[in-house]
Amino acid sequence: MSTEPTPSAADDTAPEASPPAVPLLAPRDGLPPVIETSTQLVEYAEALRAGTGPVAVDAERASGYRYGQRAYLVQLRRRGAGTGLVDPVPLPDLSVIQGAVADVEWVLHAANQDLPCLAEIGLVPGRIFDTELAARLAGLPRVGLGAVVESLLGFSLQKGHSAADWSTRPLPEEWLVYAALDVEVLVDLRDALAAILEEQGKSEWARQEFEAILAAGPPAPKADPWRRTSGVHGLRSRRQLGMLRSLWEARDELARRRDIAPGRVLPDSAMVSAVQADPANEGALLELPVFRGRANRRLVATWFGAIARGRALPEAELPPHSRTGDGPPPVNRWADRDPAAATRLQVARAGLAELSEKHAVPVENVLSPDLVRRIMWSPPEARDAAGVGAALRAGGAREWQVELTVAVLVDAVGRA
Repeated sequence: MSTEPTPSAADDTAPEASPPAVPLLAPRDGLPPVIETSTQLVEYAEALRAGTGPVAVDAERASGYRYGQRAYLVQLRRRGAGTGLVDPVPLPDLSVIQGAVADVEWVLHAANQDLPCLAEIGLVPGRIFDTELAARLAGLPRVGLGAVVESLLGFSLQKGHSAADWSTRPLPEEWLVYAALDVEVLVDLRDALAAILEEQGKSEWARQEFEAILAAGPPAPKADPWRRTSGVHGLRSRRQLGMLRSLWEARDELARRRDIAPGRVLPDSAMVSAVQADPANEGALLELPVFRGRANRRLVATWFGAIARGRALPEAELPPHSRTGDGPPPVNRWADRDPAAATRLQVARAGLAELSEKHAVPVENVLSPDLVRRIMWSPPEARDAAGVGAALRAGGAREWQVELTVAVLVDAVGRA
């Protein structure tokens, strides 16, 4: 029988439980009306101009419902101006907002997701603070907005509307409340994260990362986007790949014209199944499960025509089994193709993992895994700090990353 004392509520040696998060259920100033007219927009822009401090910015899209990634609601908040919910459908040019806050720091969460759609409507920041990236650099275990807000501010945000169809009109009030609350906490969150980064000596790291996001600009279009079709690896021949490409292009054109997410026009799985079945005629295509529905019965000529075009392609026009890339081969082939490179990569990864643990920064934020692979596969001619540092900078590494990792990579390239 144990004689050790049992912790009680009065025992000050017992661990203290964190107080429960306070749910945020409504904007502190009330839900503002949606800005839908030019007059309202100009009035709010003037309020933003007269406000103080950073401006919190967020955007809602209709991913999975609409074809593109355009913004269907833009939320802003600045001290002294309050929250603005701007509908960019009737107001597709927000340059008046841009003029009001162009020189102000913008606070966003996961800025890479929102900056492209904001740029389409005239909103381009000159300075940003990305709370998601800051949370990564600060070593927080979870970096989603809700998790970071709860961890640092003690509030819980509503969940459930991030994946909604924001092209819906009118927007439900509960969605608008959710959207308003997202920007209500961003500036306070920015201040809390900035304090942590300053304490950890990482403020300069964050500044360089934020500048890199802005300097990168919009992402380049992906080569051969049809290869991202879910299930494509189940297709074995170039002929099948040609049929899939033709079917993907037909679906993409139809989705673009109708402004519907491609997966809602025809699921990836249906395209792969159709290619694998290789139907001889429209009737055979209609025997496949997804194609029996009313919508696809009306489009059967479109789908079968695409399959037939892919089937009829000359051999020289069929796509290769895999896209020719400009980078190294898959890592699982390195040991056979270049054992020395495999050794270099193993050493580099081990050293970077140690840095990641020491500084409490995810290893992918310590240094881009793709850049590590490229340098280990094809080391610079000068395998010293100057040569490796130059290769890192040429590959887009920030100066803080170069200073932190160059010794580890020099050691790695010197092993073999």
